[in-house]
Amino acid sequence: MDAGSEIELSDIRNIGIVAHIDAGKTTTTERILYYTGREHRLGSVDEGTTVTDYLEEEKRRGITITAAATSCFWRDKVINIIDTPGHVDFTAEVERSLRVLDGAVVVFDSVEGVEAQSETVWRQADTYKVPRIAFANKLDRMGALFSRVTDSMVDKLGAEPIAIQFPLGSEADFYGLVDLVENRALVFPEEHLGSRVEQIDIPGEVSEEVRFAREEMIEKIAELDEKILEKFIEGIEPTAEELRAALRRITLSSAAVPVLCGSSLKNKGVQPLLDAIVDLLPSPVEMPPVDGVHPKTEKAIRRNADPDEPFSALVFKIISKPTGDLTFMRVYSGKASRGDKVYNPRLGKFERLAHIYRMHADRPETVEQVRAGDIIAMTGLKATGTGDTLCDGHARILLEELAFPETLISMAVEPETNAERDKLELALATVSREDPTFKYKYDDETGQLIVSGMGELHLEIIVSKLRSEFKVKMRVGEPRVSYRETVTTGAESRGEFEKLVAGRQQFGAVKLRIEPSEDHLVPVFENEIREPNLTREYLEAIRDGVMSAVQSGALAAYPSINLKVVLTGFEYREEESSPPAYVAAASVAYRRAFSEGSPVLLEPLMSLEVTTPEEYLGNIVNDLNKRRATITDMQEKAAGIRVVKGRVPLSEMFGYATIVRSMSQGRATYTLEPSTYQPVPEEMTKKLLLV
Repeated sequence: MDAGSEIELSDIRNIGIVAHIDAGKTTTTERILYYTGREHRLGSVDEGTTVTDYLEEEKRRGITITAAATSCFWRDKVINIIDTPGHVDFTAEVERSLRVLDGAVVVFDSVEGVEAQSETVWRQADTYKVPRIAFANKLDRMGALFSRVTDSMVDKLGAEPIAIQFPLGSEADFYGLVDLVENRALVFPEEHLGSRVEQIDIPGEVSEEVRFAREEMIEKIAELDEKILEKFIEGIEPTAEELRAALRRITLSSAAVPVLCGSSLKNKGVQPLLDAIVDLLPSPVEMPPVDGVHPKTEKAIRRNADPDEPFSALVFKIISKPTGDLTFMRVYSGKASRGDKVYNPRLGKFERLAHIYRMHADRPETVEQVRAGDIIAMTGLKATGTGDTLCDGHARILLEELAFPETLISMAVEPETNAERDKLELALATVSREDPTFKYKYDDETGQLIVSGMGELHLEIIVSKLRSEFKVKMRVGEPRVSYRETVTTGAESRGEFEKLVAGRQQFGAVKLRIEPSEDHLVPVFENEIREPNLTREYLEAIRDGVMSAVQSGALAAYPSINLKVVLTGFEYREEESSPPAYVAAASVAYRRAFSEGSPVLLEPLMSLEVTTPEEYLGNIVNDLNKRRATITDMQEKAAGIRVVKGRVPLSEMFGYATIVRSMSQGRATYTLEPSTYQPVPEEMTKKLLLV
C-alpha cells in the first residue's frame, strides 16, 4: 500500500514508546508488532532478536541506542511507532522523536515507579505538548505495585493519573486485568502466547475493590469533563462510549493521563494498550497546525495537516548508508511523489526525492507517495541535514529547528597510521551527520583530534562503531569533561581588522558589550544600533564572527554559555569595508570583552540517584562526599532499600559504575542526568589552566 494513499488522516496514530532504561519499551513494541500481525514471532531483548533493536551494539548490550521507526495496523488504524532509547546518553534521540510525534505511550516499571529518565522524558513531552497515556509494566515482578506507578506520577511528575484498569493478581500471580471503562475482566492464556484475550466474570474477591476503583475513575473524569460532570450530578451512569469519548478529550488536552497495566514480557495487557492508543491518542488532524516563518521575510505562516495544502516536512533523523543517506522526516502538510523536487530553505536549493520508504526498523518498504501525517524515509537528499525543513518551492516555509543539548565529555582519538587518517575523518563526518549530539574538532594547540558526546557510554559506543562498521584502526584517550566558560560581569571592547589582502585594503571595526545571562544557555547576539551602512550582510558577518569566537572561549578555549553579546558600535569605510573584515573584527572585540568580564570556568553538574541495599548506604554516601557530591535527599524505597539523591560534578564520576558495583557486591544501581553548570573551584581552575 502506498504511504497514506488509502488511509484517512483521522485513522493515523503517530506515537512514541518512551521510558527509563529497562522499563520494557522495546519488549512492549515487540508485543505490539506480534499481536497486530506485523511480526510472526516474539522477539527477545535478551536473545538479541527484537525488530527495533537491530544494531549490533544494541543486540550485544540489550539496550536501545537509536530510535527505530515501524508501523502496524490495529482496528483499521495505522499506528506509526518510534521505539526510543531509555539511557540518558541518548536522550537526544527521544527529543527529536517527540518533536515529530502526535502522542506517546510512557512505560513505567511497576517495581521502580517513576525513575530519573522517566522524568526527563516527561519534561520533553511537556515541552512539545505531546498527549500521552501511561502503561504500568512488569506487574509480574516481585515487589510490583500498580499504585506505586500512579502515586509516583503524582509525586515526581506533578501529573494527574486516571487508572482505567485494575490488575488481577499480583507479582508472580498476576494473570489479567479489569477494564474499568467497560467494567469487564480480561485474561490472556499463556498457551496462546497471550494472543487470545478472554473475557471472564469479575472475580468476587476483588469486586468491591473494582467497584471503588471504577467510581474513583468516573469521579476524576467528571472533574475534568463537563459532559460526564452533568451525568455525575444527575446520578446517571455514563456509558462506556461516553467515558471513552471523555477520556479522549482529557488526553488530547493533556489535563490528565490514563494509566493502563500489564506485563509485556508475560504477554498480558498489550491488546488493551493497543485499543487505548487507537481510542485515546490523537490523529494528525487533531493536533494544532504547525507554525513556521517565510525564509526571507520571516512572516509567520501556519500549515494544517491537510494533503491539499502546500508540502512541508521536518527532517528529524539521518542514517548514513553506503548507497547514500536515509533521511527520516515528518510530513506536516501537502504531498510529494517519488522523483519530485522539494525546496530546502536553509540551503536555498532544491533536492530530489529519489525513493520513498515506509520503514520497519531497518527494513525499507518502497512507496510511491508521501503526504500529510506520514513519518517516512527518503533517499536522494544530498545536502539536507537533521532539523532542516523541506517544502514546496512555490510556497516556502521554515519550520522551527530541532535543539540539541551541549556535549558533556570529550576524549582524544588518533589514527594508528597516517593511512588511517582520511578513513577516520570520513567516518567522524558520517557519524556526526547521523548524531547531532556527537561533535569532533582539532585542538589548535595540541593538534589532537577531539571527539565529544553526552556521556561515557555514548562515546564508548561511537568508538566501537568506528572500529567495527568503518574498520578504523585508532588509539583512544581517557574521557575528560567538556568544560564551559562564561563571564560574571559586563564588559565592552572594540575590535578592529585592517590589512592588505590580495592587493586590496580591508577594514572592519566594531564595539561589543558582553553581559552574563542565566536565561541563555546558548549565547545570543543582539544589535542595538542603527547605522545606514550596517547592511544585513555586514550584520550577519559580525554575528558569524561572534558565534565562531563563542565556540572557543578566551579563557581556556572551551565554548561559552550563559551570556549575551550586544553590538554597540560600528565603523565603516567606503572603499575598504568587507564582510570578512567584520568577521575578524567581531572575533577580536569578543575576546577582549570576554577577558575583561571576570571570566570563570564552569563544570557540568549532574543529578544523581543511587538505589542501594541499606547495609551499603554508609559506604556509598561517604564515597559520594569525597566526590564533591551534595546529598539532597535520602528515602526508603522498600524494606531494606534506600534511595540517595543529590548533585555531583561529572568530572568526579568517571568509572563510577565499576566502583558502585564493588562497594555493593553488584546490588546498587545509579542514574546520572545533566542538571546545570557550576563554577569550577579556584584550585581546580588553576590546574586546568596549566594543563
